[in-house]
Parts: sequence; structure tokens; C-alpha cells
Amino acid sequence: MNNSARGDTKPAPAADDWDQHWTDFSASSGNSPTTKYRNRLCFRLLRIKGKGEGSKILEVGSGTGLFGRKLLDRYPRSEYLGLELSETGVAAGKKQAPRGTFLQRNLLEPVDPSAIFRFEATHALCCEVLEHVDEPATLLRNAAAYMAPGCKIIVTVPGGWLHEFYRHIGHRRHYKPEELRHLLENAGLRVDKVYGAGFPFFNIYQVLIDLRGKRLVHDAAGGGSLMVRVGSVVFDALFRFNTMFWGWQTIGVACYEGPTGAENSR
Repeated sequence: MNNSARGDTKPAPAADDWDQHWTDFSASSGNSPTTKYRNRLCFRLLRIKGKGEGSKILEVGSGTGLFGRKLLDRYPRSEYLGLELSETGVAAGKKQAPRGTFLQRNLLEPVDPSAIFRFEATHALCCEVLEHVDEPATLLRNAAAYMAPGCKIIVTVPGGWLHEFYRHIGHRRHYKPEELRHLLENAGLRVDKVYGAGFPFFNIYQVLIDLRGKRLVHDAAGGGSLMVRVGSVVFDALFRFNTMFWGWQTIGVACYEGPTGAENSR
């Protein structure tokens, strides 16, 4: 694990134990105002019409299936595929959204053509995933094996600084918009737009999390402490007044145009 570019310390091995993280933090993550805010942003950016007829939605890093369920509820005639590293997440996803398909995949490993689930996604989401890995461009390139040419891809990553809770769950780095643009282009995607959002309340929320420090690890476990639950309700309301032109939520919209000649020759 290489964090030298940011001067960050090497995370503990437990930082990458997503079976444990989903056991500890799935409930509080689902109720987090930041999660709900990103969900609203993604629905707006997807621009899927009607009930999703003809849409095939890929979620890279599907977690415990909470957003997958929301996607299928809103677009009941769409198809959904969730790719998740953790066995715990895949099992939870199948319960959350039984109409969807959930597969356990490590997208940092070379793609085995015989193991690819032929999906041909028309839309893809990769929300709050790339900050957890050392080779994010590799992850995106491998995820493209599940996409159709022309697939619209929405990527979100955190901006702002790293704090103790984020380090606890394995964040390697956070991204400014120009850094996310470079990453997407390096992964072979055509970038439509990249920007920051969330000012002022998203930023304020992140400052409060930073001030809480390591204590937030305990606060957020299980369903979250009373302070976390009340704060989530308050900030969820405030987040509806965030701006869309600056803030510490970094968002990219890109397109997968199809395999390159090198990929076709393999």
C-alpha cells in the first residue's frame, strides 16, 4: 500500500476488511446524510427515463445492496448488476434486492474472460470506491468488461482531507476534481464533466467528523449512537440546500467508448 504521494501513514490491515466493515457500519452508512446526498446526485445524473425500460445498471462496489434496492425500486423494468469485493456485502445485497444480481469480484485482479458475467451495462455507478484502492485506474479498466460501448459512468469520490474515521475504513487518498479527471482519462474513459459539490453543509459535516476523530468509529458502529442518528436527520435536511458548483464531494461523469485495439487483440 503506497500513500507516499499524500504523506499518509500506511493503514492497518483491518482497514481493508470489508466483511467486518459492512458488519459494523452498514446500518449507519445507509442512514448517513452523505450517502443519501450521493444517491440523490446519482439519480439526477443518471437521467434514466420512466421505469428504466432497456436500461442495464452496473454498480461497481455495491456494498450491502442498499442503493441497488433503491435503483430497482425506481426503475423496476431495468436490469441491475452489483459487483462487490466482500462476501458479506454480496450476501446482504441478495437479500436487499433479490431482483438484482450480485457477484463477488476483485476488480484489481486480471479479468478472467471465462468468469465475466455478460451484462453490457448502459449505465454504471462507482460511488466512494476508488479512494479505497491503490490502483483505481486498473479497477475501472477491469470493470469495463461488464459495460457496453457508450455506457454512461458516474463516479463519486471524497474530497477534503483524510480524517481518522476515513483512515479506519481504508481511504488511501481524497481527490480534487482535476485529479479525478486525470484518473478517469488514465482509465481510458471519455470525461464529460468533473466537479465538486456540497458547499456549505457537506463541508461542515466533514469538519465535524474530523473533530470527532477516532471516537466516531465507536459512534457509528451498529445503528449509530443517538448523536449520530440525530445529526444524520438534521444534515440530511440541510444537504438539500447544498450548491452544485463547489464542495468536498467530487463527482465525475464519463463514458466508456468501447475496447481499445490492444484489448480487442487479447
